[in-house]
Amino acid sequence: MPTARSYEAVLNSIEADLKDGKLKVGDQLPGERALAVRHGISRASVRDAIRVLDAVGVVRTAAGSGPASGAVVIANPSAGLAATLRLHMATHHFPVADIVQTRIMMETWAAVEAAKRPRDAGQELTLEGLLHAMANPLLDREEFHVLDAAFHVLLSSLAGNTVITAMMESLRQAVQSYVSASVDSDAMWAQIVPTLRTQHEGILNAVIANDGAKAAQAIRHHIQWFHAQTHPIQ
Repeated sequence: MPTARSYEAVLNSIEADLKDGKLKVGDQLPGERALAVRHGISRASVRDAIRVLDAVGVVRTAAGSGPASGAVVIANPSAGLAATLRLHMATHHFPVADIVQTRIMMETWAAVEAAKRPRDAGQELTLEGLLHAMANPLLDREEFHVLDAAFHVLLSSLAGNTVITAMMESLRQAVQSYVSASVDSDAMWAQIVPTLRTQHEGILNAVIANDGAKAAQAIRHHIQWFHAQTHPIQ
């Protein structure tokens, strides 16, 4: 097998080129042969490096020829973060309680910032559309969880912080999975979902009213309430 040092040479070189502006989003990486020659390594080692970059959302790979083929630089930081979070949650390295605490820290801050910033009508309409979709009584639990996660991610993005947006996007599937796993019956879900809908409306109304403190308090209560309902203290 190629050594870690072999493919790390390619990763370090591409990182340096991105920092220096020699590579930018939309650019195509040199071919495998050119990278192998440049670094004095095998093409197999180059492919390992490209797989790593693909997994962490720095490049997109495609077969064929032309400007869209090969490895093209993209910017999708949440892809790598999401995969890492899911895997570590699967190993139980990240307890649900820690995910909940992290959500509270990020989302309450984001709510305060979102309430301060100007918003376009389209953003508010999209959030209202998500609430309207979640109000559908025929919606099944899994569809609700998808919309719920999308609501929280979009709301946090209104803070205008790209790192928070990427982190919330990466948490989307983690949040969706733990919320889904927390509700073990339709009867339990039927008791919880009306309150969730009301809480979502209160959060959005506070942001639209530019009341950051109220929005942050509503989000904190919303997240803590759901966790308390589904993970009661023994």
